[in-house]
Amino acid sequence: MEYQKTIKTPVKLSGIGVHTGNKATIVFKPAPPDAGVKFYRVDFPDEPPIEATITNVTDVARGTTLGRNKVKIHTVEHVLAALMGFGIDNLIIEVNANEPPVGDGSSMPFVKMIKNAGVKTQKVPKKIFRPNEIIHFSENGVNLVVLPNDHTRISYTISYGKQAFDTQFVSLDIDQQNFINQIAPSRTYCFYHEVESLMSSGLIKGGSLDNAVVIKDQAILSKEGLRFPNEFVRHKVLDLMGDLFLLNYQLKAHIIAIKSGHLSNIKLTKMLKDKIENSKPVSAMQNTTDNESIPLGIDQIMKILPHRYPFLLVDKIIEFEKDKKIVGIKNVTTNEQFFNGHFPGHPIMPGVLIVEAMAQTAGILMLRKTKHPGRFPFFMSIDCVKFRKPVLPGDQLRLEVEVIRLRSATCQTQARAFVDKKLVAEATLMCSLVDQQQ
Repeated sequence: MEYQKTIKTPVKLSGIGVHTGNKATIVFKPAPPDAGVKFYRVDFPDEPPIEATITNVTDVARGTTLGRNKVKIHTVEHVLAALMGFGIDNLIIEVNANEPPVGDGSSMPFVKMIKNAGVKTQKVPKKIFRPNEIIHFSENGVNLVVLPNDHTRISYTISYGKQAFDTQFVSLDIDQQNFINQIAPSRTYCFYHEVESLMSSGLIKGGSLDNAVVIKDQAILSKEGLRFPNEFVRHKVLDLMGDLFLLNYQLKAHIIAIKSGHLSNIKLTKMLKDKIENSKPVSAMQNTTDNESIPLGIDQIMKILPHRYPFLLVDKIIEFEKDKKIVGIKNVTTNEQFFNGHFPGHPIMPGVLIVEAMAQTAGILMLRKTKHPGRFPFFMSIDCVKFRKPVLPGDQLRLEVEVIRLRSATCQTQARAFVDKKLVAEATLMCSLVDQQQ
């Protein structure tokens, strides 16, 4: 059995971003099982975290960018490659700018962070995907092939057709030691003729020969020379690992890549994600009660929650990731009873009811974990409650609840409520399942 991993203690690193040139500090913090990897922009404290998943990719120009709402994190692939190399599944990443520090242009700064923090094994099975068929992506001379395998292996070929720099190839099993010794030290690179166009596009503002290798005709421009004779193809493997991490599964396969880049890497990762979803005999929700699938309507919700009119405050469940996340909808209409007294002539949804709606959504997550006949969800504690904006008649509340810690009968969650993608309320909720007789 392979188990999930996080780190033991927080660690941080400061530097500049290679493309933005912004000064940045990145902090790694431990996260509970099934939490996944989440980026928090601490300079946007009111914004929700950006989960490191394929659905949050917003750009692939000279690097992979993740975004959610108005917040973005550029050039995340070197960080994510290090997490894949160490098998890290769960991590909180705090960044105070829109790009992590570039360091020396490789993944070694992040390798050192993880080594300093230490790796902790968590007693929860790792999510693993081993394809049962050959998966192939081909576009504009780029080829990517995924073959079933018992472990992760990458074979990569690059070819630019240039004198003294034509074809490079590497093939390696992707384990921790191979990553640290053979992949992580390889640095980002570009051709000299690209520098001017990159600068005119507002990129490589923090780039220098301290954090990149430049190829000019037959010359290699670098402060220290090449670290490997085929350093460039090794860095391509590093980038591919960072992009494949966004699958959120350990991929047991042999990936053969020919002249691939971030755009094709992301397209392949999306294909793999679709394969995973389509290969499941039932949806994530269907392994519980009544074989109901997403979305859940009000009739299904009433089979799960004991709440009834006028205190049932969730109308629909639109997303569900088992033991991890749930998203509900509450339509706020002018016919709500509480508007009669809160307040006459100036209707505002009471904050306590927004919290209750988030808690009911969390309760559905708990009750869907396993079969719990005759058990009710009850509040244990409410912490860090903040109300950002008023909720008015006609608004639609999007209730996002993410698990911090989940046990058989208790659940600690981070809950947030949004209207039109704007955060209106948030809280840390602790709920417990209690027998009806109690």
